[in-house]
Amino acid sequence: MVGLSRRLALVALTTLPMFAAAQPQLLPSFDATLKALKDGWPVRVTIEYARCSLTVDGVTQQAPDAIGGMALSTFEYFARGVVRNPKAYVATSETHLIAHPRYGYVDNYVRLRIYEDDTVEIVARYLKPATHEVVTDETFYGRISNGSDQEGIHFTALR
Repeated sequence: MVGLSRRLALVALTTLPMFAAAQPQLLPSFDATLKALKDGWPVRVTIEYARCSLTVDGVTQQAPDAIGGMALSTFEYFARGVVRNPKAYVATSETHLIAHPRYGYVDNYVRLRIYEDDTVEIVARYLKPATHEVVTDETFYGRISNGSDQEGIHFTALR
């Protein structure tokens, strides 16, 4: 029985650090997010839309009290000036088919541009699956949260 106890203790001591290391780490800036992406770490974003500004058809309005998130599984980095861009940025997007209560089945397209000044632009569109006709088109603007502010964009990495 003593041998089993020692083996269990050894397993616990060797596996606990792995679980501790797998905790999400806040990425409080563009630089930290870009470094995690370049280093190959799994990065996620959680967006508190109510803490962002919303623009629809050129008019700023109150953003909904909604939260969304996605993994940044593919991305592109553009240094300043590469595509006539005044600021360096990381671009990523994702599309999923969803069942919407008002629009029926639509492709939910979300694109992020994460800028070097820690601002983030989020384009959210619902598209008709067969034609890609735009049903809704919203643009949100926010800032990366450092964890002790009220900003609505939270990037994390599993390290």
